[in-house]
Amino acid sequence: MRKLFLILPVLLFAAACGGRRTAAPAVEEAAIRKMPPAPAAPGFVSDPQEASEYVLSHFWKAFLDTTARWRCDSVYVMGVPRDDAESAVGMYVTLMETSVGRSFARAELGRFFSRVEAVEKADTATNAFEFFVEMMEKYLYDPNSPVRDEDLYAPFVSALAESPLDGDMRPVHAYAARMTALNAIGTPAADFTFVERNGRRRTLYSVKAEHTLLFFSNPGCHACQEIIDALQADPGIVQLVHSGALAVVNVYIDQEIDEWKAYASAYPAAWHSGYDPDYQIRKDVSYNVRAIPSLYLLDRDKNVLLKDAPQPAVMSYLSSLKSK
Repeated sequence: MRKLFLILPVLLFAAACGGRRTAAPAVEEAAIRKMPPAPAAPGFVSDPQEASEYVLSHFWKAFLDTTARWRCDSVYVMGVPRDDAESAVGMYVTLMETSVGRSFARAELGRFFSRVEAVEKADTATNAFEFFVEMMEKYLYDPNSPVRDEDLYAPFVSALAESPLDGDMRPVHAYAARMTALNAIGTPAADFTFVERNGRRRTLYSVKAEHTLLFFSNPGCHACQEIIDALQADPGIVQLVHSGALAVVNVYIDQEIDEWKAYASAYPAAWHSGYDPDYQIRKDVSYNVRAIPSLYLLDRDKNVLLKDAPQPAVMSYLSSLKSK
């Protein structure tokens, strides 16, 4: 379990459909249904990328159907059992992360928010808006989500923060939008100064390598140790480090410096392990470190390739480097 520093408040569903109708329909008048199946690309679409884009663009079309009066409460969303609808969210996010390009995925999530917002404006009796706001945060932004991806959450939460439907939660989502914009994938990572075990002060950008794994960790953190063990147990990754192709910059960003110094000798000798001497990363919020551990992967020019990525995603990327 990652050590959490900030978890945005979870939106709670109203007991009855959106909670804004003057006269909600009786439960027996509202229909229930099975989760509509995921759409299939037309036969004339032969390119796998285009087929995936079609599926994702039409994924929620049947679900976001306002032509009928669907049951919507704490158990049902648009007439579909909530658990089934959430399973579909998991499928949608997984397809978004694995089957289409990053630019399409970001644009699609912005369009998806617009569709959800339009449904809410057309019929405030639905609970689709509340459901998807909660689910996108849970899957893409919760620090413990195995598929979290701030870069994909950014267009959704940015649109949410500007929506008149967001109400009292707008300041919370506006803050999240600002945080997800930090160190976006494809942009230069923020530089900072750290002090290594030998007392040498250096900057992130002074570390030269084809790739840099930026690892925010704490001494004695169980989840951090799991990552250390996984990296050290992989001969290919160890060789990347020893050859200079991969640099691991392992940084402590909290204030118990004496505790870190007492633990520092346990870190791999080939790593650049250090601490933030002035607590600047926390104070300046140059990185949106909401939980420890947190992993970033950077290219030779320190552009961000992976941002606060789950461990499996990082290990997969490093494995691809071993084969080159």
